[in-house]
Amino acid sequence: MKFKLIIAFIEDTKTDKIMQAARDAGATGATIVSDARGEGLKPQHTFFGLNLETQRNMLMFIVEEHLGRTILEKISDVGGFKKTPGSGIAFQINIEDAVGLETQILAIEECMKKKE
Repeated sequence: MKFKLIIAFIEDTKTDKIMQAARDAGATGATIVSDARGEGLKPQHTFFGLNLETQRNMLMFIVEEHLGRTILEKISDVGGFKKTPGSGIAFQINIEDAVGLETQILAIEECMKKKE
């Protein structure tokens, strides 16, 4: 079985909705890193030296490769990435090897059987 790593940088207020959408599309779980920061095309404005940016979270999903694009698109739709500039970014990369996924593999296999 081959896997993809999906990494999404999102507004923290959308974390629960995006997690649910990813699960509905076949993700079996995620790692959430809170309080991520970044900068896009235009630097964030400051007010008396304080940043006015919203808090961001980084979500990391290890998913079966055939589910990767579907999950990625769900994240984009729920996050409003195409509609609202600066609302988030998500991408997927290949995983060469992984350990510790035995229970997820069983859940992924069940999910794949249901989709057939």
